Amino acid sequence: MPPQSNRSDQSPASPGAGATVDQWLAYLEAIHPKEIDLGLDRVLVVLRRLFRRKPGARIITVAGTNGKGSAVGAAEALLCAAGRRTGAYTSPHLQRYNERVRLNGEDISDDALVRAFEAVEAARGDVSLTYFEFGTLAAFVAFADADLDDWILEVGLGGRLDAVNVLDADLAILTSVDIDHVAFLGDNREVIGFEKAGILRPGIPAVYADDDPPRSVLQQAAAQKVQMAMVGRDYALMAEPQSASGASTVRLSYHDQTIRLPAGPLPVKSIAAAVVAVRQLEPDLSVSAIEQVLAGLSVPGRFERLGTSPDIFVDVGHNPHAAGWLAGQLSSLTSSDSRIHAVYGALADKDVEGVGRAMFDVVDAWYLASLKVPRGLSGHDLQTRLADVGVANAPAFESVKEALNSALSAAEPSDIVVVFGSFFTVAEGRAILLAEKSAGS
Repeated sequence: MPPQSNRSDQSPASPGAGATVDQWLAYLEAIHPKEIDLGLDRVLVVLRRLFRRKPGARIITVAGTNGKGSAVGAAEALLCAAGRRTGAYTSPHLQRYNERVRLNGEDISDDALVRAFEAVEAARGDVSLTYFEFGTLAAFVAFADADLDDWILEVGLGGRLDAVNVLDADLAILTSVDIDHVAFLGDNREVIGFEKAGILRPGIPAVYADDDPPRSVLQQAAAQKVQMAMVGRDYALMAEPQSASGASTVRLSYHDQTIRLPAGPLPVKSIAAAVVAVRQLEPDLSVSAIEQVLAGLSVPGRFERLGTSPDIFVDVGHNPHAAGWLAGQLSSLTSSDSRIHAVYGALADKDVEGVGRAMFDVVDAWYLASLKVPRGLSGHDLQTRLADVGVANAPAFESVKEALNSALSAAEPSDIVVVFGSFFTVAEGRAILLAEKSAGS
């Protein structure tokens, strides 16, 4: 889950020997005056103190409005299957910070994470770093200490000025470009595309996962002679008829090979982009191995099923583009006698109205949850904003827990309950559902 701002004007004391991960995280949250402060200058200074030259590992950088986590998860699993020692850095986390830094498919240990924090603290001197910048450098240290072959780095915000971009990518994946984080990235796809394409480097291979890339992305790729594989031009996706077992698949055609991908629960375009990227990096990985890995792939918080009778899902779709994808997934699961109950919580700077429009036709009952975090909207705020797009009679609740309990009480066994929106919403709902699942097992 993202950090909650708890800064003061007074510089805090650095954690001493024996400090816990939580103590370090509280310190990271307090040492910089801004939560988000885009730019590479500060990070570059500390990076050069930590590493005299570019790390010898292969760097795969992933940017995009939506679908980044799924692309990272697929690439990570496939590279591990190819025998590569692989690290993955993602953000934000849901339950524990350690989720952000994975070594060979496992969350980093507290001890290794603390050692990485200590190394960054020793190197930064008087350079002020944001929570994300500090954590990004710590991930680099942890990956280097573990002597990994591949580092998969998910951009936190944008691309060009994101801390991850201090390292030159050896391969880049752009999953999608849509409207989000308007205050930082701009209010149209061309400007946002320019920011996200900032992860490209001259002559490197890249994959663009979505249809209709902005001109700004194509222009940057052409100017830098980037070999960018694009869906519809360099590889193709085609839905296949549902199998006798009820499974839906999508056929990926690439370089005269056919690879069958699961149609869900993860965004298939992001999964396909990861496959194309890994085929370029590890051409000897067999088709059967790829299909086997992807058949069992899941990413926490991404259309994750956490219950049955009724089916319960959580999804971190928090902008209209992601909500539109979620609506499609839910529509494919509904039957004539099922209803969809949606528990929704959001931050004030998100396009709540756009999300409401995207989900309007599939949601039968809304449960609006208050988020008591910085920039969190109350349930009553959500009522007001969603009313503008026709969502009426949606009850407001003081917490995600209250909203979820109400949805579960109202749902029939044949219905679907989905908890979605902000990472804060999903983190709280997911923790409740996992605790109940554990208690009932």
